[in-house]
Amino acid sequence: MKKDWPKTQAIRCLIEHGIEFDVHQYAYEVRGGTRVSSSALGVDEHCVIKTLIMETDAKAPLIVLMHGDNEVSVKQLARVLGVKSVQPCDPKVADRHSGYQVGGTSPFGTRKTMPVYVEQTILELDRIYINGGKRGLLVSLNPCDLSRALDITPVSVATHG
Repeated sequence: MKKDWPKTQAIRCLIEHGIEFDVHQYAYEVRGGTRVSSSALGVDEHCVIKTLIMETDAKAPLIVLMHGDNEVSVKQLARVLGVKSVQPCDPKVADRHSGYQVGGTSPFGTRKTMPVYVEQTILELDRIYINGGKRGLLVSLNPCDLSRALDITPVSVATHG
């Protein structure tokens, strides 16, 4: 079953946890985000999941998985976490925490183990498309499998961006 995929840390993690997935490659565009990847793959942007590295006011890093067509309400997330504030990490700091380059950040196989908060409606989808650890590389899988490789906490913090 040798596949000709980039051997990213994320893909190694999925294989290690026995998660079934498909690999999808597309032409990455800087600042293109989920709009570009969903269009390139011909899938609903709502099913393309962003992996966001954020931090609390105490600089504790965390991961938020969010629908591509939604934004994170940082006020709501801070309330859920019981902290004063939450904000996106500086890209260089995010890269250090995750071990990935911004635009290619996957929640799987991160350099540093971080809590993972997933917008609860993601778990209701049949299939999600999420970064495979490299710019221009998405993996599709059943969202129910997220908990096999990640310690996830469902939250309701989406706003329509």
